[in-house]
Amino acid sequence: MKVFGYTQSNADHTLFLKRDGKKLTALIVYVDDIVVTGNDTGEQLKLQKYLSQEFEMKDLGDLKYFLGIEVARSANGIFLSQRKYVLDLLAETGLLGCKPADTPIEMNHKLCEGMDQEPTNKEQYQRLVGRLIYLAHTRPDIAYAVSVVSQFMHSPSVSHRNAVDRILRYLKLAPGKGLMFSKNRDLEVVGYTDADWAGSITDRRSTSGYFTFVGEAEYRGMAHGVCELLWIRRLLTELGFKPGKPMELHCDNKSAIDIAHNPVQHDRTKHVEVDRHFIKEKIEKKIIRLPFVKSEDQLADILTKAVCSRVFYDSLTKLGIGDIYAPT
Repeated sequence: MKVFGYTQSNADHTLFLKRDGKKLTALIVYVDDIVVTGNDTGEQLKLQKYLSQEFEMKDLGDLKYFLGIEVARSANGIFLSQRKYVLDLLAETGLLGCKPADTPIEMNHKLCEGMDQEPTNKEQYQRLVGRLIYLAHTRPDIAYAVSVVSQFMHSPSVSHRNAVDRILRYLKLAPGKGLMFSKNRDLEVVGYTDADWAGSITDRRSTSGYFTFVGEAEYRGMAHGVCELLWIRRLLTELGFKPGKPMELHCDNKSAIDIAHNPVQHDRTKHVEVDRHFIKEKIEKKIIRLPFVKSEDQLADILTKAVCSRVFYDSLTKLGIGDIYAPT
């Protein structure tokens, strides 16, 4: 790719870019699967011819399926889902005809190590959870539940397997759910970050999570959110769409926001000093901004805790997680 005049992305080393004025061609590769896109049809044809001389190639036409991810296009944007992946998973586990669950995990669950003495098939459990981890790429609605069951891979019990089965029963409810990337001209980058401080029953560790739109423990979770925003900013810059104003990272913890802005407070929080300097530097350079968001509007909540079905589905709507296969 470099010999043919392409530049390797620093944001993603599997991405190669070539720019000619306002024309852009992008190629992304995973082992022997390649996706080419852009607005320069002539360059794409040249690239295809060049690669065909170097490798045995097959043009599969417009992108519809890639690494288990289904791609659907419309005038409104691009929709990504893993419907076939979900249905195959349900068929393998004998749950195609199961009674669906309304949420992927129970509220106030008490899942921990040593819940009961009855073990379950370890290899089968690990394989199932591994497949659910991959599914979370297009199904962030199961991300928290999967993060919980993945903590017991080394010694799963029947209770842990029941929790995995509940995730599968939730998937049966709407196997075609996925992510809608709407078509618009707004390239403002916005993020939401949240953390459940010492929420793990097993080891009292915290769970942090963040959502990004192109468009204390809480504080440490903020640093992860900032890293994601910076990565998106770098990628957009390489694609020729550098954000023109500070990116917003919404947080529902005022103390965390105060620590980020106020250097005096860090004396009481030595364990987050590195994160504090990292975040404050980005604030001072006007790369990010930290607006406060009320807890009821905190979209990242579903990544850090089990919430009631009302909050859960309200968040999914705001996140643009939908189902184009659902009956109208």
